[in-house]
Amino acid sequence: MGESLQPLGEEEEGKEEEKDEKQAKMQTHMIVLKEPFPTIRIRQQHLFDPSGFPYSRLPLTSCLLERTWIFTPGANNNMASLGLSYDGCNFFRQRLVLSTLSGKHVKIKNIRFKDDDPGLRDFEASFIRLLDKVTNGSRIEINQTGTVLFYQPGLLYGGSVEHDCNPQRSIGYYLEALLMLAPFMKMSLKATLRGVTNDPTDPTVDLLKSTALPLMKKFGIDGDGFDITVVKRGMPPGGGGEVVFTCPVRRIVKPIQLTEPGKIKRIRGVAYSVRVSPQMGNRIVVSARSILNQFLPDIYIYTDHRKGASSGKSPGFGLTLVAETLNGCFFSAEMSSVPQGQGTVLPEDLGRNCAKLLLEEVYRGGCVDSSNQSLALLLMTLGQQDVSKVLLGPLSPYTIEFLRHIRDFFQIMFKIEVQKPLEDERKGGDKVLMTCVGVGYSNINKTVK
Repeated sequence: MGESLQPLGEEEEGKEEEKDEKQAKMQTHMIVLKEPFPTIRIRQQHLFDPSGFPYSRLPLTSCLLERTWIFTPGANNNMASLGLSYDGCNFFRQRLVLSTLSGKHVKIKNIRFKDDDPGLRDFEASFIRLLDKVTNGSRIEINQTGTVLFYQPGLLYGGSVEHDCNPQRSIGYYLEALLMLAPFMKMSLKATLRGVTNDPTDPTVDLLKSTALPLMKKFGIDGDGFDITVVKRGMPPGGGGEVVFTCPVRRIVKPIQLTEPGKIKRIRGVAYSVRVSPQMGNRIVVSARSILNQFLPDIYIYTDHRKGASSGKSPGFGLTLVAETLNGCFFSAEMSSVPQGQGTVLPEDLGRNCAKLLLEEVYRGGCVDSSNQSLALLLMTLGQQDVSKVLLGPLSPYTIEFLRHIRDFFQIMFKIEVQKPLEDERKGGDKVLMTCVGVGYSNINKTVK
């Protein structure tokens, strides 16, 4: 390992320019091999540099996912090339989730370093603890001020996990990440999450159950134990809710072709209320139907009124609406009341505004609604080495940044085609056709039975 690199032949004296030119051509040479072993290894191999400058015993490094051998003349065998570094606290979950799936460690610096209260927030620290619970062998280092985080992922283990989510963010904040990680664990996941189930900031548990689970089933992630169950509801700021998420493991993700969303055939919804009058749910349903009935007769909105131990610690109400198309695509919209002590919202206004949000989501169109765009793109990336196509509505800023992170962690670039529907078709706004070839990700953590 410690041998110096010796040239095999003698160089002529007085040719400094030629030597400099040859040394300038010393670059990292990438060769893709069909290796069945997607594990990280380092070994040495005798090699001649293609630029003509001969070397012996160069380090040979293999990456976890791309199965790409990287020849780096004169590189140290410390795997530093597998790490990524970012600045700031934005898109925190994206970076840690993709780091866990790709096996590349990540360093995040300058986390709110200019704030009066610098460093990680409590809900971000809670998210890190959840990742530590579902993985085995992860290494997490945080400096004293909390402004620098180093994360070296371990193996996704799964099993039975219980976690108390920070009430600053809802359970949907944590559940979105688990939906991306759960299919690739060693054992089937059963996660019991406690905290806020519905808030105005994050996707609610009802929305993820109605839209994310059917989307994942299209990629072949399905089974008897694939479900999200709301045991208790909890509204901000007190929380007190409880959700159980179960997911089977899969070895591979199949590629899909989702290009025709189809027409809307029905609308379903849930109007929930906790620690308030049961009439709140009925008032929400009536106001929402007053708008939606102008377009479609097949509308059914359930009322879910909780009281006692299953109603959490704070009062509140809200509405989740889901529109299903003929081809099995789902569009969703939701609204919930503001936390106690921060103002008031009438249930009639909430129902009408939520119905308008659903109509806007239908206008945006595509085969995946805006809240699940990043999940669909990740599963396309991790699919088999075949072409996947998904038609999306306008990309959200969160999705655009997610595409940049996919490029960083997996070296996958999407082909993006804008499709403008004709005026007489009345198919809503501009659409985006996303096309990629998967990396052929295989779940090496899955137990062989």
